[in-house]
Amino acid sequence: MANLTWEIGNVRITRIVEFKDSYPLSMILPQANSEALSKHRNWLEPHFLNQDGECIISYHTLVIESQTKTIMVDTCIGEHGMPYDSSFVNPGTFLDSLSSAGFPRECIDIVLCTHLHFDHVGWNTMRSGDKWIPTFPNARYLFAQIEYEHWKSDTGNPVTKTFPNTVQSILDAGLAELVETTHRITGEVWLEPTPGHSPGHVSVAIASGGERALITGDMTHHPVQWAEPDWGLEIDFDAEEAAKTRKRVVSEHVDSSTLIIGTHYPTPTSGRIVRVNGNVEFET
Repeated sequence: MANLTWEIGNVRITRIVEFKDSYPLSMILPQANSEALSKHRNWLEPHFLNQDGECIISYHTLVIESQTKTIMVDTCIGEHGMPYDSSFVNPGTFLDSLSSAGFPRECIDIVLCTHLHFDHVGWNTMRSGDKWIPTFPNARYLFAQIEYEHWKSDTGNPVTKTFPNTVQSILDAGLAELVETTHRITGEVWLEPTPGHSPGHVSVAIASGGERALITGDMTHHPVQWAEPDWGLEIDFDAEEAAKTRKRVVSEHVDSSTLIIGTHYPTPTSGRIVRVNGNVEFET
């Protein structure tokens, strides 16, 4: 699958896809039934919705090159599998795809996880015999402290089933830093707190050369949530706070030049939040 790239001033962002799947949108957003979606079809189709009401969910990493640093945002599912689908078999080509894009695992300087759900931390580690070892041996792994403190004591939630082998093992290896949700990585890249989907969820803000971008993480899973910010996932940690966060981000970025890059959006993956005839849309 072809990689996508964006230039934000002097910053370069590259998307590398691990896996994608299609579902009825109502499976992940229960309120997104056919009737509710009808008023949004004109801008959701064809990229984000097909005629049967299905959407494509992409699992990908976004690699940011900024001021000599190579920063990997989220590490997908990895070899640990999906806690909700025991039949899932990892396609196994992700590290090859990463290397082919110019990012062998040894060159990654920073691994940033927007939150600690299984599909954002999977390639933090890889199998080596009967052990799990850090996949990116020269990187510092950044986890929001709020996020880490919550999930280390909530051991029964399926969304963080891989926590011992993908998060705690990184701390035990001395490769992790627990950071504030406003942590600045470079002069061009920093974290923005976007809680709700998880307690310490962060998005990633980029500003360079007068241009701006925002990597969503799971603040949204699908572009329709910009138009319908109250539509959330059943697994959201705090649905009310998640909706409040989305409304705030819309108010901050609607009709601006900020490029929104979705962590689960399929191609074309990016666009801008705009207001059309009084309604919010995602314009690619």
